[in-house]
Amino acid sequence: MNLFNNMVGYFWGDESFPLLIMVLCIAVLLFIFRREERNSLINTLGFYFACQVGLLLSAFLAALEFTRAAGALHEAFLIGSGIAIIRLWGQLIFRILVPVFRFSPPRITEDIFVIIAYVAWGMVRLRYAGLDLGSILATSAMITAVVAFAMQDTLGNILGGLALQLDNSVCIGDWVKVDDVVGKVVDIRWRSTLVETRNWETVVIPNSQMMKNKFMVLGRRTDQPVQWRRWVWFNVGLTTPPVRVVSVVEEAIRQTDIPNVAKDPVPNCVLMEMDSKGYARYAVRYWLTDLAPDDPTDATIRWHIMTALQRAGIRLAVEERSVLNTKENEKHDEAVHQREVLLRIKTLRRVELFSQMNDDELNALAERLRFSPFARGNIIARQGDERSHWLYIIINGEAEVYLEMAHGGRRTLSELGKGSFFGEMGLMTGAPRTATVIAKTDVECYRLDKDVFEEILRARPSIAEEISHILVMRRAELDNAMQEMDELSARKDLVHDRNEILSTIKRFFSLTI
Repeated sequence: MNLFNNMVGYFWGDESFPLLIMVLCIAVLLFIFRREERNSLINTLGFYFACQVGLLLSAFLAALEFTRAAGALHEAFLIGSGIAIIRLWGQLIFRILVPVFRFSPPRITEDIFVIIAYVAWGMVRLRYAGLDLGSILATSAMITAVVAFAMQDTLGNILGGLALQLDNSVCIGDWVKVDDVVGKVVDIRWRSTLVETRNWETVVIPNSQMMKNKFMVLGRRTDQPVQWRRWVWFNVGLTTPPVRVVSVVEEAIRQTDIPNVAKDPVPNCVLMEMDSKGYARYAVRYWLTDLAPDDPTDATIRWHIMTALQRAGIRLAVEERSVLNTKENEKHDEAVHQREVLLRIKTLRRVELFSQMNDDELNALAERLRFSPFARGNIIARQGDERSHWLYIIINGEAEVYLEMAHGGRRTLSELGKGSFFGEMGLMTGAPRTATVIAKTDVECYRLDKDVFEEILRARPSIAEEISHILVMRRAELDNAMQEMDELSARKDLVHDRNEILSTIKRFFSLTI
C-alpha cells in the first residue's frame, strides 16, 4: 500500500488533472475544426500519453528507491509531455484562433514559434534539474560550430523557408514549376514546401533547393490578375489565306463564353510558320484564369477551332500520302454520299417551310446543304445581325433562343432541339436576326444559304407564296411570345403581314412581282 501511495504521490501532482482536462479539451476542438489533420492530432496525443506512461514508470522506480534513474526518467518524460502540450497549443492558436480574425499566417510561422517554445521549455526543465546553463553556454562555442556544420542542410531549409515568406517569392496558392514538377503550393513549412500536382501527387521540395535553383511562378504578373497564357496549335493547308483562317477562328472564340478563358487580354490566332510539307502552322493564344483545368480548357479550345473551321469549309491539314483509289472505293464513297443525301432529304421533309416542295427540289437542296457544327457556348445567330442570310436545321443537340435586353440582361424565348429550324426570315427576306441563338450543348446543324434556295425559287416562283403563309405564322408566334414579356403588341392583321412578307421575299430574290 505504501508502494502505491508513493507512486501516486510521485506521479500525480495537483496540476496533473487540470493539465489532462486541458489536453483533452484542446484535442476535441482540433478534432472538430481540423478534421483533415486528425492523424497528426492522434500522433501528438499518443506521444503525450506515452510520456504519461513513462512518468508512471519513473514513479515506480522512485518507489523502489532507484532515485537517480527515476529522476532522469521523470525529467525526460516531463519534457516530452511539455512538448506535446506546446504542440497542441500551437495548433489551437495558429489553426483555429488566429484564422477567426481573418489572418492566416504561413505554417512556417507556427513551426518557428513552436520550436522556440520547445527550446525554452527544455532549458527551463534542465535548469530545474540542477544544470548550470551559464557554464553550458560559455563552453558551447565549439559544440555550436559542430552542430551547425552537421545541420547545415536543415538550417538552410529553415532560412530558405523564412526567406520565401519574407520576400513573397512564392505564396500558398501559387502555381509553380520546379524542374519538371508543375503544381500548386499548399504549404510552406520550416523544412520544405509542399506542391500538389494535377496527378494528385504531393511533392515535397526542400526550401534550400527552392532558394538555390530557378523556379517559375505561373500566372503571376505585377498588378495583374492571375492568368496564364496557353498555346493551342493546329495546321491548315497553304491554299487557304491566313487572313481567313485567323478571322474565322478568332470570331468563334471571342464570341463564346468559354469557362476559365480570360476576356482581357483577348484570345488571338497567329500564323507561326509555313512548313515545306504544304501546310501552315497556327496557334491560338489564350489566357487561363484557373490554372488547374489546363488540359480540359485546351481541349475545349481545340473543339471550338475544329467546329469553326468546319463551318467555314476549311479543312485541317494532315500528312499527305499517296493512295491508290479503286473502283470499289469509288462505289463505297458514292454509296456513303447517297445515304447522306437521303438523310438530308428526310430532315428537310420534317421542316414545315419545305413541305410544298417536290422530290427533285428537295434533292437539289439536300445536295447543297452545309454541315455546320457548333461547340457548347457558341453563338449560332446574334440578334440584329443583318448579314446572316441562311437557315439552320438542328440535327443533334440543343440550343437556346433569347432576347438581348436594352439594360444588358436577356430573356429566354424558347429552346430548340433535334428537328427544329431557325433563321427563316433572314433566309427569305434578308431581315436582321430578331433574337440570339446559343448552343446549350454541342450542336450539329445543316445550313441552307440564300444562293442555294434562290435557284429553287427562280425555277418555281410560286413557292414564295406558299412559304409566306408559314413565315407569317412563325412571326406571329414570336410576336405573341414577346407580347407576354411586354416587348411588343400582338399583330392581328395576318393577311396584311402575309402580303408584306411575300413582297419582301420577291424583292430580296429579285423575283417578278
